[in-house]
Amino acid sequence: MGCRQHFREVQLVSDDGLQLKGYFLPSERAEGRTAIIAHGYSGKGKDMGAVAKMYYERLGYNVLLPDARGHGQSEGHYIGFGWPERRDMVKWITYILEETGPEARIVLHGVSMGGATVLMTSGEELPVQVKAIVEDCGYSSVKAQLSYQLRRMYRLPGFPFVQCASLVTRIKAGYFFGDASALRQVRKAKVPILFIHGDADRFVPFYMMEELYQACSAPKEKLIVHGAGHGLAYDTDKTGYIARVSGFVQRYVH
Repeated sequence: MGCRQHFREVQLVSDDGLQLKGYFLPSERAEGRTAIIAHGYSGKGKDMGAVAKMYYERLGYNVLLPDARGHGQSEGHYIGFGWPERRDMVKWITYILEETGPEARIVLHGVSMGGATVLMTSGEELPVQVKAIVEDCGYSSVKAQLSYQLRRMYRLPGFPFVQCASLVTRIKAGYFFGDASALRQVRKAKVPILFIHGDADRFVPFYMMEELYQACSAPKEKLIVHGAGHGLAYDTDKTGYIARVSGFVQRYVH
């Protein structure tokens, strides 16, 4: 992104005391509109340049790129797969409200683990300023995703490996995998959600999108990108992706 020099480093403290870092890019054209963009597993906020560029250059939004806990410059010794991160996302939303005022209009956009994060956030009590959510190839739940990966990579059944891993996570991170369900959260969602998935995704299986879409109680749309592997929907069809995301957010962010 050509505007890299204008990113301002920002930070906040999570509910459990971690220093979380983010990168904020204000736009002259924003009029209170901000996109908060969530990156994937083992990534960092600055990896989301292509999506940031779409919101900043095409749509005239402010952009906030947080580093998830345990990633980039943010503190944390474990990765929460979106579950503790949903609370961090609520904190970033509050941060933006303080930054841009009560007239703020916020879109959450996440890819992969970031997609699961914004879906898990969708079931929380969100301020009215959160107008739309875009999720790209997020998984239905941590348990389902890990079970799928164990079968795919090691030909192992989910039980008892997932249960063991879940117990370790409970001890270290304070939640069981069974708690970490985007599927359960979208049933409570009120904010409109656009679901995006490549039909050639072998990492987060394509069928998860349909499960999530069916479970979602909020206004919803879906974009299926033919031939796109995991996290590659944007690269596979930039024009289509930009058109659908732009149309969707413009419908709900006035």
